[in-house]
Amino acid sequence: MTYNFYSGIMLMGCLAAGFFFLKFWRRTYDRLFYYFSISFFILAFERLVLAQLGIQNEISPLIYLIRLSAFLLIIFAIINKNKESKE
Repeated sequence: MTYNFYSGIMLMGCLAAGFFFLKFWRRTYDRLFYYFSISFFILAFERLVLAQLGIQNEISPLIYLIRLSAFLLIIFAIINKNKESKE
């Protein structure tokens, strides 16, 4: 029971961060904020999948791949932003 509660808190936190970065993207149209927003929405989706499937083990391949895609998107966004600033 407490695992689902904390997973729900993490889901809401990821959604809040996603909307936070989406707000900044709408103001500046900087792709870094857009990619961060999408990444946090993916992490929120990962928490939703954890809760809906009742997976207690977070090293499940499905969960790992969802989380990996979010972190790879964050890394891509940072590298892309650094390339833009050097040009």
